[in-house]
Amino acid sequence: MKTLNLRLYLVTDEHCLPPGRNLFDAVEEALQAGVTLVQYREKNGPGKGMLEKARRLIELCHSYNVSLIVNDRLDVALLSGADGVHLGQDDIPVAEARRLAGEDFLIGATAHNVQEALAAEAAGADYLGCGAVFATHTKKDTVPLGLDGLQAIRQAVRIPIAGIAGITLDNYRLVLDTGANGIAVVSAILGAPDISDVVTKLKL
Repeated sequence: MKTLNLRLYLVTDEHCLPPGRNLFDAVEEALQAGVTLVQYREKNGPGKGMLEKARRLIELCHSYNVSLIVNDRLDVALLSGADGVHLGQDDIPVAEARRLAGEDFLIGATAHNVQEALAAEAAGADYLGCGAVFATHTKKDTVPLGLDGLQAIRQAVRIPIAGIAGITLDNYRLVLDTGANGIAVVSAILGAPDISDVVTKLKL
């Protein structure tokens, strides 16, 4: 199901879950409240375990007519039947992923600046995740792109873009005001005491 709606893009990170909160329950609560895209991200996860989780998440997301993207791991994305993959600058090139996965497979790419954004677009990416927009504890080794940098990318490329990193209820409107198609959110959703309440507010 190649549907791409970046408006409210949930990126998973089990380290952001409070004690006692289950990943699948958290994702379902977010889906019920209206997230429009889900990316399964598990850095350095075991392949077998990632494959099993991806398949469970696909079934869950598809029950809400939402696409599931796998972060970094094209092998897991293809084997699990995911709708797409999101590739960082150090992952396999977008053009190679497109050759392997075909035209109907969603491919997102990370862009930290205009040069990377233009290269990903030219290589065939369907969308960009741009950041880090703000400083965030989930991405300690990144230099913030800032709102001006995000707006520069928006003006440079034609494909949809989402701002990512450090996005909260206090600043998400600033991200959308740059012309970005959506926001990619991690801890502000998964770590919230009330996931449904936060998702509902982020959709406004």
